Amino acid sequence: MSRPRAHIAMVGVPIVSHVLPSLALIRELVARGHRVTYANDPAVADRIEAAGAELIPCTSTLPVADNDWPADPIAAASLFLDDAVQALPQLHAAYDDDPADLYLYDIGAYAARALAEAQGRPLLQLSPTFVSWDGYEEEVAAHLRKLPGADAYRERFARWLAGCGATTTDVDAFSGPPARALALIPRAMQPNADRVDTGTVTFVGPCFDSPANSPTGKDSWTRPDDVDRVLLISLGSAYTRQPEFYRQCVAAFGDLPGWHVVLQIGTYTDPEELGAIPGNVEVHSWVPQRAILEQADAFVTHAGMGGCGEGLAAGVPMIAVPQGAEQFMNADRLVQLGVARRVDTADATAETLRAALNYLVTDPERAVRSQQLQAAARAEGGTQRAAGLVEYMLAAAQDPVL
Repeated sequence: MSRPRAHIAMVGVPIVSHVLPSLALIRELVARGHRVTYANDPAVADRIEAAGAELIPCTSTLPVADNDWPADPIAAASLFLDDAVQALPQLHAAYDDDPADLYLYDIGAYAARALAEAQGRPLLQLSPTFVSWDGYEEEVAAHLRKLPGADAYRERFARWLAGCGATTTDVDAFSGPPARALALIPRAMQPNADRVDTGTVTFVGPCFDSPANSPTGKDSWTRPDDVDRVLLISLGSAYTRQPEFYRQCVAAFGDLPGWHVVLQIGTYTDPEELGAIPGNVEVHSWVPQRAILEQADAFVTHAGMGGCGEGLAAGVPMIAVPQGAEQFMNADRLVQLGVARRVDTADATAETLRAALNYLVTDPERAVRSQQLQAAARAEGGTQRAAGLVEYMLAAAQDPVL
């Protein structure tokens, strides 16, 4: 169901792993004729504008430039609250005289919910990772509330809610499950999926560009003609200062007969730190991950949710080397699904990495399972389904009978 051209606003945070999952959806909404504005830090302006959205500059205080994230979860949560407090006035300045017909928002963009509630506008969360489930409060959230500093954090959050114009002033209700959300992940990656409220959450799977909207140039990759198999190694965008791990990968897979290796090392590692690079290994600070995965035969990943979704959708086996946050849960989930081996960084020697790859590519049951999960991920609808649901929500806001 569609409606005439609407103003759709996306509000995000400048973390690459939070920006990338929604870009294909943004591009599709623009292609369908909607005006899409995207409030985020100018640091990610190039990605946003390439999707066809109008950037609304909203500076962020999150430590993405130097990647200096605290290990303590309460300290990390406080950074997002601090960011919301300073972002909300910027959003009011941009949108009070030009309100959106619908606000889309990232899970870390608390200010977006406060703005939409203050304006009385419909709101839809886009989650780039797993969502809460029935029992999450007792199994996860209750433990977080017992951590040192949690009480002071919640008190500060409550004071902000009381004066920010939001209509939801209870901290748990505001930061908890939204009234409506699209989960941009394969349902297979969702913990306790059978306990997720599908009346409020819709799993649409990873959102990729349609052929007509697919980027070209630096976002494309051509598989060499003279290789039997391709291996991609990437630890994403945040945990890339791992020179010893990369050296072990080079030792494990360099000169491996029949294999061509694409190694992404990020911006925090100097290629010179890796030593001599074999001829079958190409090293880059950044690569078009999905384009390579569509042509790859295996994937060494940090098990970020974006990489997990892309790996499942491409049907490739994965060596999961989790680095932080929810990646340990994701790695274990991939193993449970039968498409990966987990190798922790401390255990990631050339021998263990090579053994994991050999196991994965020679296991016939793994191949069958990968094909099944690939089909399931693609059947979830992705970009087209997500765009249709956004338009349905726009129409429903116009006509509550829907």
